[in-house]
Amino acid sequence: MAKVKITETVLRDSHQSLVATRMTTEEMLPILAEMDKVGYHSLEAWGGATFDSCLRFLNEDPWERLRKIRAEVKNTKLQMLFRGQNILGYRHYADDVVSYFVQKSIANGIDIIRIFDALNDSRNLRCAVEAARREGGHVQAAISYTISPVHSNEAFAKYAKELEEMGADSICIKDMSGLLTPYAAYDLVKAIKSSVSIPVQLHTHYTTGLASMTVLKAVEAGVDIVDTAISPMAMGTSQPPTEAIVATLAGTEYDTGLNMETLNNIASYFTPIREKYLESGLLDPKVLKVDVKGLIYQVPGGMLSNLVSQLKQQGKSDKFDEVLAEIPRVREDAGYPPLVTPTSQIVGTQAVLNVITGERYKMVSKEFKGMIRGEYGRTPVEVSPEFRKFIIGDETPITGRPADALKPELDTLREEIRPYLEQDEDVLSYALFGQVATKFFEHRKAQKYGVDAEHADKDNKVHTV
Repeated sequence: MAKVKITETVLRDSHQSLVATRMTTEEMLPILAEMDKVGYHSLEAWGGATFDSCLRFLNEDPWERLRKIRAEVKNTKLQMLFRGQNILGYRHYADDVVSYFVQKSIANGIDIIRIFDALNDSRNLRCAVEAARREGGHVQAAISYTISPVHSNEAFAKYAKELEEMGADSICIKDMSGLLTPYAAYDLVKAIKSSVSIPVQLHTHYTTGLASMTVLKAVEAGVDIVDTAISPMAMGTSQPPTEAIVATLAGTEYDTGLNMETLNNIASYFTPIREKYLESGLLDPKVLKVDVKGLIYQVPGGMLSNLVSQLKQQGKSDKFDEVLAEIPRVREDAGYPPLVTPTSQIVGTQAVLNVITGERYKMVSKEFKGMIRGEYGRTPVEVSPEFRKFIIGDETPITGRPADALKPELDTLREEIRPYLEQDEDVLSYALFGQVATKFFEHRKAQKYGVDAEHADKDNKVHTV
């Protein structure tokens, strides 16, 4: 067994999970040279919600962030999270946008692209995988881990093999909700390792209190790489602490070889940043607690809080238990989708509607109709024709790859955004986040040419609190 490799998440998923992705580039830059010395397998530094947050809340150019990080990190691979045909946005984009986004991500400094689909529909990964291979990037295809009567280790191993055959250079088990228990992780890693010949990585969250134990059992089963977060930004809804995992494996056949002194220096750097987030209220102590509800209801923590607020708004908080009982029924009707953005919100909202109207599917959300119609891709189990007809009537279901119905978008988008274009990448920011990107471009212009720059700066300070 070779030593276990570590992917550090503090620059992306760690602060996305704990402080709503509000860490600024300026907070990252001073420590990057030190992080580059550690010997991490990779630094997860981009993608996920960082792109949206840079534009929407921090008045930062996400592309400039990537270039600045790359300039400081000379020896360690940079990694990003990519939602297949959704890229980093909230709908399916045309293939020309997906391919161009991958091309520009790699050109600006990304080495490893972790690509996943909420439904585990491999067709939604194909375009991004092919683009990353063309550009010479490392393709890490991810499996959205979930629990249901139709999800088994054999099914996940089969999907991993399909991803390997599609061109993946490594496989990631992506456990978004901390549902993967230690012994289940052992069996799952064994099953996938026996199915593929490429490296396997584990990504999990501490939400349910299991993550460190889950990582340890995955390591014993032969996992090659694990995701961790430096301790001041670990645990809670984030990842297990890097130093604890490194110390656990030290002196064993799995020894990571990482230096605890260097890791301690990095932890010392992030400690006052964590304190600042606590004082400002951005780091809510609630997200640091162990939440076992996920294990009981097999529902992600973020989805539970969403349900609570939806019911409160309707004055129906007393219906919470009924909604929890309804979620598995809706999920079964919908073909057992994994509960991850956006499917978790779609299933949860429909369960709420079913309960508060007192009649199942009396009201159906536009998104639920879309999922049943096939707009998001193929569900793990085919939806019954009777149920589909009941939900979408005589509308034609989408049976092919959803993006096949989308016309090329790039030229039209470039034309729309021409007055703001300062770099090729701007068209991609606009493609994903429309008005939010336009507002950022206006702010950038104001700062550059001094028009109302003082006001813009004040605005920026408000956003970064």
